[in-house]
Amino acid sequence: MLDKFSTEQAVWPNNRFTCSMETSVCLDGSVLDKPSLDILWFKRDLRLRDHAPLQAAITAGRSAPVRPLVLIYCFEPSLVVDPNYDIRHWRFVYESLIDLNQQLANLPPKQPAETPALTHEWLPFSFDDEPLSAPPTGAPVIWIFHHEVINVLTALHTQFTIHTLYSHEETGIRLTYERDKAVTQFCQQHGIDWQEFQSNGVIRGLKNRDTWTADWQQTMQAPQQQPDLTAWYPAPIDMDWYDRERGPELPIDWQQPNPLFQPGGERNAHRYLTSFLNDRITLYAQSISKPLESRRGCSRLSPYLAWGCLSIRQAYQAQRQVAQHPPLPGIGRQLIAFASRLRWHCHFIQKFENEDRMEFANVNRAFDAIEKNDNAPHYAAWRDGRTGYPLVDACMRCLRVTGYINFRMRAMLTSFLTHHLFQHWQAGGWHLAQLYTDFEPGIHYAQIQMQSGMTGTNTVRIYNPVKQSQEHDPDGIFIRQWIPELANCPQAYIHQPWTMPPLEQTMAHFQVGVDYPAPIIDTVQTARHARQLLHQPRYTETGQAEQERIISKHTLPASRQAKPAKRKPGKTTKPAIKPKSHRNQAVLPYLSTDQVPVPSKL
Repeated sequence: MLDKFSTEQAVWPNNRFTCSMETSVCLDGSVLDKPSLDILWFKRDLRLRDHAPLQAAITAGRSAPVRPLVLIYCFEPSLVVDPNYDIRHWRFVYESLIDLNQQLANLPPKQPAETPALTHEWLPFSFDDEPLSAPPTGAPVIWIFHHEVINVLTALHTQFTIHTLYSHEETGIRLTYERDKAVTQFCQQHGIDWQEFQSNGVIRGLKNRDTWTADWQQTMQAPQQQPDLTAWYPAPIDMDWYDRERGPELPIDWQQPNPLFQPGGERNAHRYLTSFLNDRITLYAQSISKPLESRRGCSRLSPYLAWGCLSIRQAYQAQRQVAQHPPLPGIGRQLIAFASRLRWHCHFIQKFENEDRMEFANVNRAFDAIEKNDNAPHYAAWRDGRTGYPLVDACMRCLRVTGYINFRMRAMLTSFLTHHLFQHWQAGGWHLAQLYTDFEPGIHYAQIQMQSGMTGTNTVRIYNPVKQSQEHDPDGIFIRQWIPELANCPQAYIHQPWTMPPLEQTMAHFQVGVDYPAPIIDTVQTARHARQLLHQPRYTETGQAEQERIISKHTLPASRQAKPAKRKPGKTTKPAIKPKSHRNQAVLPYLSTDQVPVPSKL
């Protein structure tokens, strides 16, 4: 998008203008006047509407002395190679940036304007000074860098005096948190005012959740922050300088659309939102748990919310507007359910904001005593979709190819790894993060902790993959779509191919263990084992203390009625768990997986 703008447009002219000039002292003691500008740093907020930092930056830039504003996005090499990320994420971001730059290119050109001659209130005449021209402007574009943000800020600082840096707060992984601390230090060293704005009602430094719901509702009902882009003075950037500083060329893979994935972009986000609220929402309740039907019946807004192409407030207010004038009969309950999930979306991100160590550690420390399996072949079978359980394998393969699977199937994949295979969630968490186009750290790791049973405050839900298959893909349509090896498997055995008698296998020209893997484990036995081991830590001294801490820190007031489990007086507390203990311990009932928490993937 950048090569469409000429160098002449982008060069900072040496004419007279109303922008402020600030003085900097060079290393050799000489004094250099550098033009002053502001910076808007896009992060996970790839939109031009309902964007408080952009609105504030444009508004501040219009005040005298006028300061041009430069918009930047940095593909940070350290983030690109982080184990949570994959090409699919950067392709989505690239498509979103291209969409924004296309919108900006359609802005009406800013006409040269003159400021009127100055008149003092107590002098009966005007000053003789000639009118001053409006500040020079550059290309209305987001400047894309392939560098660490500190390097980009440093390079800009050599050319300009950075007055203010604007951005949203980011509830990200530890890497981005450490980066933000480095940016804070950079700004303090160079006298830059960094103004960060709250994102989607997630509150930084929150002590408890007592008023969080009311605060979130207030944010959602507040007017959207709509920047007046016609009032923006884009900072002129020298193209030669940009070519030197922008970093390596972006990989071709990022720039090539993949029709199997949802396309990035703010305009696409609003297309999905409109399509859902005006049409597809009628399918919402009946399809949300089904791997095939959910691909149309769910909102499919999750990648646009995760990358900020759409704000939660925009989605919330859009559903409220539709609720007032429903385009279709009988969608009231669907709209209420959708609005509830928008709140749960932010609720989980707030959990991660309050305790981001859950990216690497069990949120409930009592579960640290459990020794998990480390079976590389089992992990590889789960990762590659070769477990021998058709729905598990179909979901993993679908996710790998398209970047999306619905919430219930995500929970089942996590449960299969951490309960049935009884492996640690960390490696699987990274793998799933790489596959989810809508990877949102706050939701992802809070859900990984919950679905793997590491909170100690939620019911342990061990998903039965056969039961899930029979209930949510009864005809095996989704399974057959993603596991062509089962093409010859008769319908009666599609959910459990291993139960097919050898003679029938021969007649069907289908052999378990040859055409499709035999099950790598027996889920009846593994579920029993997992329930026994995951139940015990709750009743240890550490488990009790951790439950109290987690409930106080993370749960909403209405949820605190469910107190941590405590032993009755006179009853002996069970001893602390021993690694790999197979003793006959108290067993939780096998819970119906219809009792899942409200999905945060919309």
